[in-house]
Amino acid sequence: MLSISVKEFLFWKTKQLSKGGDSESLSILLDCVGGLSSNDLILLSTNPDRKLYLKKKLEILESIWEEHLLSSSPIQYLCGLTFWRDLKLKVTDKVLIPRSETELIVDIVSKIFGNKVQKILFAELGTGSGAISISLALANPSWNGIATDIDQDALEIARENFINSSQQSNLKFYCGNWWSPLESFKGKLDLAISNPPYIPKDTYEKLPKEVKNFEPKVALLGGEDGLKHIREIIQKAPLFLKDKGWLILENHFDQSEKVKQILIKNKFTSIEIVKDLSGIGRFTIGRYK
Repeated sequence: MLSISVKEFLFWKTKQLSKGGDSESLSILLDCVGGLSSNDLILLSTNPDRKLYLKKKLEILESIWEEHLLSSSPIQYLCGLTFWRDLKLKVTDKVLIPRSETELIVDIVSKIFGNKVQKILFAELGTGSGAISISLALANPSWNGIATDIDQDALEIARENFINSSQQSNLKFYCGNWWSPLESFKGKLDLAISNPPYIPKDTYEKLPKEVKNFEPKVALLGGEDGLKHIREIIQKAPLFLKDKGWLILENHFDQSEKVKQILIKNKFTSIEIVKDLSGIGRFTIGRYK
C-alpha cells in the first residue's frame, strides 16, 4: 500500500477532473484500481492532514484516466470491474456494462414474490455479466436460477462473477440464443427475466461513441424497430412458463405500450408498465394466463 497525504491526493483529484470526464467515472477508477471506496472519498475532507493509502501509484491511476479521456473507452472496461447494487463485477468488452436503472428489476421481483421462503425456478435470458441473476440467487438461496447467453465468453464472465460473489450453487449457466438452451425446462419456470437488445437501428447509429465503439453491438441492437428480440422472447415464453408464471422485460424508453400490446396478443395478463427513477416506462411485466 502506498501512503499519500489527503491534501496531495485532493490536489491530484482536482487536476484530473480539470482534464475532462466526470467525477463518477473517476470514483470508479479510484475504487476499482486505487482501493479507495466512495465512503473513503466522502470522509477525506473531514481530516485533510491525515494519510491515506492507495493500492496503485497516482501515476498509474493517471495513465488509465488519460486513456479513458483520449479514447472514450468506458472506465469500467479499462478497470475491468464495475459496481452494481452491492456487487463488484468483472466486465470486459464482451459484456454490456450493467446500468443502474436495471437494478430496479431485482426490486420488481421482490415485490411480486415477497420475502416468503419458497422454491422458485427463474431464468434470465441474455445474462451478460450476470448481474441480475447473481443478485436474485444471492438474495434468495432457496431459489434456483438459470442464466443464459448467446456468447460463451460472456457466460464465462458471468460464471466467474457468481463464483467470486458467493459460495452458493443455486445458479446454473447455459449457452444459447434466448429460449433455445432451456428445452428441458418447458412449462417449469415461475419467472423469466430479460434485458434484451432493444435499441432501434436508427437510434443505434446515433449512440455516443463511448457506447457504440466499445460495448458489444449484439447486446444493444434490437433490429429496425428495436423490438425484434422482445417479440421472440414474448412469443415463445408461454412454452416455458408455468401457468401464472411471470415475464419481466426491460425496454427502450418509448417502447412500453408496444411491448404491452405484444404481451396481450400472447395471452398475458396482469400487465404493468413500471417506471424507472427518471419516470420513464423502463420495464413491462406480465403474467401468463
